[in-house]
Amino acid sequence: MYDIVAMIWYFRRFHCKFVSKKELGSGIPSVSYNLRHGGSVLIDRKDPKQAIPVIKGLSEYIEKNTRSAVIFPEGTRSKTGKPKEFAQSGLKILCKYAPSAYVVPVSINNSWKMVRFGFFPVGLGNRLSFTVHKAMAVKDYNFEDLMKMTEKLVVEGVNEYK
Repeated sequence: MYDIVAMIWYFRRFHCKFVSKKELGSGIPSVSYNLRHGGSVLIDRKDPKQAIPVIKGLSEYIEKNTRSAVIFPEGTRSKTGKPKEFAQSGLKILCKYAPSAYVVPVSINNSWKMVRFGFFPVGLGNRLSFTVHKAMAVKDYNFEDLMKMTEKLVVEGVNEYK
């Protein structure tokens, strides 16, 4: 949750649209409103068939309007800080229907510590940090290579679990 707010601010000039789980669409002041009304898509992770056309629609929107999309391919936040294995489907759909897009891998450190005990008490004194890696043009890579490089960069950039 805190990483979404930080990413919205950091990437504000790129008009980020998020691919988020539907649970984030309510109950979180400001964040839920932004996800519901700011052009982001909310998917039901238990129903992958519902997610495909929704992500495709977002891809076509960002291609047409020169916007950006943020997807968390590892899915659920790790409870230890160690990145989970990436799911390829969402990123594959985004790349297929937005061929002029760029993939910008982002490593997020310590977000797991913020919600280690749930949302109350908030993990105070933790420093949330990002490493924004070099952008890669989708058209310059086949998808498998792009996915491997993205996952490698993100995992190498996460350092708190080591």
